[in-house]
Amino acid sequence: MRHVSRAAYVGSAIEFYDFFIYGTAAALVFPTVFFPDLSHVMATTASLGTFAAAFVSRPIGAAVFGHFGDRIGRKSILVVTLLMMGIATVGVGLIPSTASIGVAAPLLLIALRLVQGFAVGGEWAGSALLSAEHAPEHRRGFYGMFTQLGLGTALMLANLVFLGVHLAFGETSSAFLQWGWRIPFLLSAVLIGTALYIRLHVPETPVFAGGADAAAETHGGVPLFALFRQQGRQVLLAAGAATCVPMLVYQAGTFFTHYAAAHMGYPMSLVLLVGVIGGLCAVGCAACSAILSDAHGRRRMLAFGSMVAMPWSVLIFPLIDVHNEFVFALALVITYAVIGFCMGPLAAFIPELFAARYRYTGAALALNTGGILGGAVPPVVSPLLLASFGSWAVAAMMGGLALVSLVCIALLPETAGRQRPPAA
Repeated sequence: MRHVSRAAYVGSAIEFYDFFIYGTAAALVFPTVFFPDLSHVMATTASLGTFAAAFVSRPIGAAVFGHFGDRIGRKSILVVTLLMMGIATVGVGLIPSTASIGVAAPLLLIALRLVQGFAVGGEWAGSALLSAEHAPEHRRGFYGMFTQLGLGTALMLANLVFLGVHLAFGETSSAFLQWGWRIPFLLSAVLIGTALYIRLHVPETPVFAGGADAAAETHGGVPLFALFRQQGRQVLLAAGAATCVPMLVYQAGTFFTHYAAAHMGYPMSLVLLVGVIGGLCAVGCAACSAILSDAHGRRRMLAFGSMVAMPWSVLIFPLIDVHNEFVFALALVITYAVIGFCMGPLAAFIPELFAARYRYTGAALALNTGGILGGAVPPVVSPLLLASFGSWAVAAMMGGLALVSLVCIALLPETAGRQRPPAA
């Protein structure tokens, strides 16, 4: 289990590092580099639109990788998603600016972002299943925690690397805008190589290593069709339950990052340092809620997190608008702590909802469908809502999405202590 947990943690951290650095760059750099001829609001919207493009391809990746993950095994699919993500991320770091090659630059950016989304569509579910299917039944929350710790570490690492680049170059220097911002993307090549080595040496999960009975259960039929025929309701509810976390993650890491730097005039070093501290808080809170979910239930921990997230989502923007650096930092750090508590049990809860023969497909589709509603829409529409109606509209949207998660969690069954999901 130590080796499995390490593989889940390192792979998740590095693959989501690739995904998150794009969000940071989209907030701080891409409006200038790839959309120089647009107004500030439209350049920001276009940049965050390329960020959201990945969420279009994530459900497609979830369906494709889920199918093969359920048919041929979890391990081989996780190797493919890792390589695909690494190639796309390094490619982003090599794209010339719009000033150099014209409209081809943003088109290449969108294409590579779609590849990133396709890859990450199969990553989370595979990593979660890697832990959950190896773990003892009474400790799935604890071992599923390592996939979620990878997400928190990725948040911290993405901000830390950009902070280092910023301190070395300065945010407005020509060197930073020409090539300094590319360093976090090119660094991915080294990180991906490390994660690939670890994943190649992890054993396949017991579902695929358990002999003829397990093979018959997992390899029969088309997983996607069986999933919606048998547990379509659970897919929709699980997607709703998974909406709150990406909403808070991408609002904090993308939209509020841009808002603090561009509208509030805060130093980029402060914004990025807050992201580092926030990622650390997310890791700690995710560990606490995941461990507690083994003793007190997944649903109870998730419901509590969503109940806190709902009023906090409404309060965070007014706090940021106080225009005080300490209040801004405190508001973001608390947001990341809420994120950690909400996401801790998800890596055990969502896989436990689905039967083994389509578990990869079900978990991947649920998380990535929730990611569209929670992760793609808010950062893109927030600048428009802010410009048209003011900060209250952004706060209301965030609170509404947290409420969606709370309702869906309440409608799902408790999974802790159950030997296996309902038979298909």
